[in-house]
This record gives sequence, C-alpha cells and structure tokens, in this order.
Amino acid sequence: MAMEGEKRRYITSKELRGHNNPTDLWISIQGKVYDVTGWVKDHPGGDIPLLNLAGQDVTDAFVAFHPATTWALLDRFFVGYLADYRVSAVSKDYRRLVAEFARLGLFDKKGHGVLYSLIFMFILFLVSVSGVVFSTNTFVHLMSGLLMGLLWIQSGFLGHDSGHYNVMTTPGINRLMQILSGNCLTGISIGWWKRNHNAHHIACNSLEFDPDVQHIPLFAVSSKFFNSLTSYFYERKLAFNSFARFLVSYQHWTFYPVMCVARVNLFAQSAILLLSNKKVPGRWQETVGCVVFWIWYPLLVSTLPNWTERVMFVAANFAVTGIQHVQFCLNHFSASVYVGPPRANDWFEKQTMGTLDILCHPWMDWFHGGLQFQVEHHLFPRLPRCHLRRISPYVKELCKKHGLPYTAASFWDANVKTIGTLRTAALQARDLAKPVPRNLVWEAVNTHG
Repeated sequence: MAMEGEKRRYITSKELRGHNNPTDLWISIQGKVYDVTGWVKDHPGGDIPLLNLAGQDVTDAFVAFHPATTWALLDRFFVGYLADYRVSAVSKDYRRLVAEFARLGLFDKKGHGVLYSLIFMFILFLVSVSGVVFSTNTFVHLMSGLLMGLLWIQSGFLGHDSGHYNVMTTPGINRLMQILSGNCLTGISIGWWKRNHNAHHIACNSLEFDPDVQHIPLFAVSSKFFNSLTSYFYERKLAFNSFARFLVSYQHWTFYPVMCVARVNLFAQSAILLLSNKKVPGRWQETVGCVVFWIWYPLLVSTLPNWTERVMFVAANFAVTGIQHVQFCLNHFSASVYVGPPRANDWFEKQTMGTLDILCHPWMDWFHGGLQFQVEHHLFPRLPRCHLRRISPYVKELCKKHGLPYTAASFWDANVKTIGTLRTAALQARDLAKPVPRNLVWEAVNTHG
C-alpha cells in the first residue's frame, strides 16, 4: 500500500509488481514510479517492451533505448517514489558508462558510414539491374543475382541501424530512407522488423518472449522447447509434435539450406502484420512500400530470357542473403537461454549472457554490419556502429570486473558452436522419439541408492 510522508507518495516494489497488465501498467525509472497505462498505445517502441517489463524497475532498459531528451517527458506519468529502490553494482557501472559515452557525444556522432552505405547500395542496384536488362549473358545474370543479394544484406544493416537511431539528419528523412531502402527495395516491412527486434532486445534469448529464438517446428536451440512452450510474441503455443520432432532431429543438417530461403519467412511475417488488426505506425506507407517492391522485382525477373535463368537469379538473391540470416543466428543460438519473462533488474547480465561477438579484422566490418559486436550493441543499442569497436574494451573490462561472460569467437568457430547447439538438441529430440528400451539390465545399471 502506498504511504503518505513528507508530501511524497511512496510505493513498494511489491505494490509496483501488482500494476503489470495492459489496463494498469506502472514502471519505475531511477527511483520514481510512472503510470504509463495510457501511453502504451502511443509508445514509439511499440507496446511489447512496456508489457514485457510492466511492474518493474526498468532504469537500465530505459537508459539503453532512450536519449536524455526523453527524461523530460516522464513527469506527466509520475505517481510516486519507489520506497525500496536499490541499484546493483553492475547497474551503477553500466549507467556510468552510458553517461560517459553520452558526455563524449558518441550517441550523436554517426560518422560517414551511412553515406558510404547508400552509395554502395546505389552502385549495387545499378549494376545488378543493368546486368539483367542490358546483357544476354547467363553468367552476367548470375552475377547480377548475387549482387542483388548483397544489396539486400546492406539494406538490412542500414534498416537495423535506422530502427535504433536516426541515421539521417531528421526523423522524417530517416523514415523516408527506411521505407525506400527497406520496404521498397527488399519487400520487408520496417514496422514488422522494429516490432520483432524490440521484443528481441528486451527479452534477449527468453524462449517464451524472444521471437528470434522461436523457430518451431524447424529449429529448437534448447530441449526446453520440447515442452511445447507458449510464445508471448506470437500469442500461441509452439507445439512440439511428431512433425516438429522429426524436423528438429535433423536441424543441424537443414540449418544452412533453410537459411538460404529464410527470406520467405520475412516476406510472410511482413504481410501478416500489415494485414492484421495490430497497430502499425504509418501502415499505409509500409503497405505502399512493400507493393512497390512486388511490382519492380517481379518485373525485373520477368525480363530474363527463360525460366531457368529466372529461377537462377532469384535463387542467387536468396542464397546470398542467407549469409545474413546465418549471422543473425550466430550471435544468439549458442548463447545462454532461459524460460520466463525478462526481468529489468538483471538487464546487463541477461544481455551479456545471451549474446556472442564475432572476432574479425576492421577491414571486414562492412561484411558484418556491426553485428560482430553483438554484446556491445545489445548494451548500447543507440550507439552508431562506427563506435562499437572503440567501446569494446570498456565492455570487456566491465564484464571481467563483475564476473560476467563476454563470449567472442571467430566466424568459423561461431558456426561450429551454432551447429553444435543444434546437433545437441537434435540428438535429444531423437532420444524422445526412440526411448531406450527399459529391460532388467537397464534397470540394474540405472538403479541408485
């Protein structure tokens, strides 16, 4: 129960936890409690982050995702002070690091990477389309298909960055760039991506709340999925039936082939969201952008001389972009997972435990698009990718100080780890399908006490 004292209303953590549903949603930030029930539907980051962290102290998540200018907007939601507010040693150091990076202006210094990316993408698009339209050589058509796939990868990196912070000079131009480079150029809804990706960041590697590890019936990164967990993102049970068990049993063999066609799922998820009754900011922009893609891309493919070359061109597009889908998986599939909702009071810990960095030379940064510094990105999602390598030593030092994991591996080793994780779960699935016969010898060997 809230108490009155010195003209201040104090609220306990127990009372705060009681306000944890869409019609009664409170959060605490820096020792102050806010009633954001009416703000959920208008929250720029979507309703999922607020719903998943409702009734908790969300200070670390708040400073990670919001610039300093946002603090002034909180006053209208203020209802009282958190009576038993405490800050862990890890959180104190993390917040100091955020403040230091802000003081150095790192969140605002975006460099020229976006300009270079846009120029590179324009060249890729021009060369790819020209190769299809103006050449009759099959090899040129194949190369054009590969370049189009590379263009889609670069567009994905740019869309990822623009969803976390303004990569352009104004929010309006940033939005235009998102629609053009994302929806129009690749057919992927930036609205769908932001909704999916925000849920992933808030609940990194939660088997029930993170959509980026929910791939039943194709993949299971943990045997915990064998219990048919509920996805709170997709709002349905992830049924682990005989069909799913069969597919998971061979997932370490099907992983790379599936990644080559994983683009299809992104197309489908974009369409499902845009056709749903869920709130999608700028739905008409999103829809028009995707329609533009489904006009120009089939027309381009249709200009190829025969169906063999058309299939070859599309297959080349998808196969190359499969590299990016593999990259997404490497960062999380072999990392620690957990069951249940995210908890804001172990923000730093969960982000470091659920992510894996890819070791590479600076000249390969363009290939990884910032994803190679996954730990750093998850802790500082608003930080432009050009600074991630610079801040990496600070993150390592903080993890070492508090005894937290900082996992990094080469691109090859990360693939080995991922396949190893999938193989382990696959063999466990097979054991469920073919249980060991329990005869007298088995009983004797397994008798304890």
